[in-house]
Amino acid sequence: MLSEFQETLLQSVQAFQSTQLVKNKYENVLQHLDSGILLFDSEGVLTFINVQMAKLLELPRQSLIGCNLLQLMRHPYLSRFKQKKIARIYRETIFHRRKYHELIDEYGRHWLISVVYGDQMEGDFLLSVKDVSDYKQIEQTAYQNDKLAMLGKISAAIAHEIRNPLTAIRGFIQLLRPHLIQLGKDEYARIILMEIDRANDIIHEFLNSSKPTAPQKTIVSVSSLLKDAMLLTESEALMIGCEMRLHQQTEDLYVSIDVKQIKQVILNIIKNAMDAIHEVSVIHYAGMIELGIKQEGDRVNISIQDNGNGMDKTLLGKLFDPFFTTKEQGTGLGLSVSYRIIRNHGGTISVDSMKGEGTVFVVSLPLTRQA
Repeated sequence: MLSEFQETLLQSVQAFQSTQLVKNKYENVLQHLDSGILLFDSEGVLTFINVQMAKLLELPRQSLIGCNLLQLMRHPYLSRFKQKKIARIYRETIFHRRKYHELIDEYGRHWLISVVYGDQMEGDFLLSVKDVSDYKQIEQTAYQNDKLAMLGKISAAIAHEIRNPLTAIRGFIQLLRPHLIQLGKDEYARIILMEIDRANDIIHEFLNSSKPTAPQKTIVSVSSLLKDAMLLTESEALMIGCEMRLHQQTEDLYVSIDVKQIKQVILNIIKNAMDAIHEVSVIHYAGMIELGIKQEGDRVNISIQDNGNGMDKTLLGKLFDPFFTTKEQGTGLGLSVSYRIIRNHGGTISVDSMKGEGTVFVVSLPLTRQA
């Protein structure tokens, strides 16, 4: 009888140990997932948080276990930004019954948040957070490529059809100009010719945005490239009370590029920065454009940062779209052309901005050896 009891007890201990091993194994897997995980019980108390989620919240794990949502929100080390995001997720989950959310954090990363609750969770709430920035980048690149391909087809179909009548109109206006001068209406002829030339410039930009010429590459110093761009824009910057600075590493870095095309990209971004600074009309305001050079592995990052008006996050995803512009006189082709040029050089171009705090563009290009 005693031996049977001991055997039953041994089996129970072994079963418990086996269950505990399985539990520890699965908990270890959850701890090291690349997704952040929070688990609240039916009473709203946090019973589990993995390492990744603690890193995202920038809080120690042990200080969170046993907290309810209100206590989590009031944690002394939780940032104000994260408090707002958690409150938004709670509101949309509980009141709007949404189980999936997307948000952008203070560092510009995209996160997909999913919430699981109901009968299958026995009253518990499981919240998982995954970084989908790379997927968003791939999606945006594919979307941009589709737009540029469509733009190429449109430009091939209509560009010449528009240019031909403009050429004829310009020729006839020039023939009529002596008669207009006699009538004292030379100003009319000048305005017509100026507008025709402007229309031709827009068509030229339109064609370049759809199919830029192949890069004619030479090896150049990045610092000399930026110094040339600063010389070309320095006088215009001084006119609006803007200072320009160049920050670079001690070692000079070299890239193999089409100098004319890349300089066009740099000048376009600097011009946009000056426009953003010019929009700010505050007493004692000092405009600043800072150009930086930094090596990242086998690439060089060229940053152009301003302290201008900045942009809302909603506009950032549209900046490189053809014909999208926030300027009254803009064509919306400058940045889409820049995007294509940088991509043709095997590089990337990105932007980050915040309303009232300025904008920073980063152009990344492959490094090369000096000739």
